[in-house]
Amino acid sequence: MSKRIPTFKNEDVEREFWDTHDSTEYIDWGKADRVIFSNLKPSVKKISLRLPESMLEGLKLLANKRDVPYQSLLKIFLAERIEKELGAH
Repeated sequence: MSKRIPTFKNEDVEREFWDTHDSTEYIDWGKADRVIFSNLKPSVKKISLRLPESMLEGLKLLANKRDVPYQSLLKIFLAERIEKELGAH
């Protein structure tokens, strides 16, 4: 018999719980169905970022040329650089 999974007030509390508990005590993984979450969006966190005006204007100009929002282009640039930096180590 599996233990009952508690109700969590938010994802942070749930993450802390699963960091310290074994899921096999709560779930019979042998009976689980395999699923694919193709449209799952990653969790995002809003931040505040101060940039020189000239850098922001340059970013907006590049984004306009590519017909994408400048915030999206900034995320692309950051993702590419992070991948490059982590791949180099």
